Amino acid sequence: MTSRAGNKPKIRQNLSHNSPQTALVLSGGGARAAYQVGALRGIATVIDKESTNPFNIISGTSAGALNATGLATHAHKFRTGIRMLEYVWRHIRSDKIYRLDSNGLLSSASNWVFSFINNRGRQVPTSLLDNRPLADLLAGVLKMERVNENMNAGFLDSLVITASGYSSGESVSFFQSVNDIDNWQRPHRIGIRTDLRYMHLMASSAIPTLFPAVKINREFFGDGAIRQLAPLSPAIHMGADKILAIGVSGARTRRPAKGEQIAQPSLSQIIGHVLNSAFVDTLESDIAVLQRYNGLLPYCKSKKDLDIRPVELLEITPSQDLNRIAEDHYNSLPKAIRMFIRDTNSSSIASLLMFEKEYCEKLMEMGVADALAKREQIQAFFSHQNE
Repeated sequence: MTSRAGNKPKIRQNLSHNSPQTALVLSGGGARAAYQVGALRGIATVIDKESTNPFNIISGTSAGALNATGLATHAHKFRTGIRMLEYVWRHIRSDKIYRLDSNGLLSSASNWVFSFINNRGRQVPTSLLDNRPLADLLAGVLKMERVNENMNAGFLDSLVITASGYSSGESVSFFQSVNDIDNWQRPHRIGIRTDLRYMHLMASSAIPTLFPAVKINREFFGDGAIRQLAPLSPAIHMGADKILAIGVSGARTRRPAKGEQIAQPSLSQIIGHVLNSAFVDTLESDIAVLQRYNGLLPYCKSKKDLDIRPVELLEITPSQDLNRIAEDHYNSLPKAIRMFIRDTNSSSIASLLMFEKEYCEKLMEMGVADALAKREQIQAFFSHQNE
């Protein structure tokens, strides 16, 4: 059911457990996550302006986890939360995410190279970049205690942050919830109830080789997009009946033109290809799997015995190639980072690390436009909250 033009779905002041459980899933992708903030602005434009958080469940991975937590800390005022995220992303600079001074870069790079040559464990985290400025930024803009306050007030049921365990190889979804949900375990992925802290955000957004791993309990964790084979799964485990997923796909498939000279790929291109595969393909493939299940379910005689249920899905993904946009803004990258990347063909890494105002604003503008292009689908998605 689609609302008429000008009749925006009005979200109830407190989420109802009698209505379908609605989830927001935000995938990972470094600076590409600015796109999600624009898409959220577009969604807020479609629904009633006085709405509180319209999602029972918010699930985020990597930089998407940072956006997810920002919304959770402002679940009592949905638009205020989006404005806060917009302010952060509009005033972002790379030096607010990772150190750019030459000593910091040289020290991190030497540790990283030495760990390869020496092939031994070290007492300090080995990575190309030092992301301690990000920890300071998160502490300044996110008040983690508000997550629990908003849950107790009925503005949010569950928040899920996913990270990847370097020792176990498992995708671990750390969740905080007011609902009685048990820990779960599936092949290569588990869910663990906990009180979410800044360390979970730092772990989930620790891009491998670029940012240092984070120790949680007895294991070191890195970016949640790595080995996250089913990014929609945590929201479904939390009880979602409807999922709105905002992806940050990097690059469209491109084959070399006939007669085009192909050079040996650089190290940065190879790393970029690996990272791009981790950040892009899993969400798209998981969406395809869910759509396939939904299509087959009407033909199943006993859905209860199979322990499966239909899950409504609405996806918003970039209409343009984010890597290509990163190429257009390549010179806005700090000189020290350009020295690491060396060539503009390594646009996958550039799009992950380009925490610069012009690039992020461009992505947010696209996010708004892509969301508004799906105005009717968004209205239909939230129509049950207006009944």
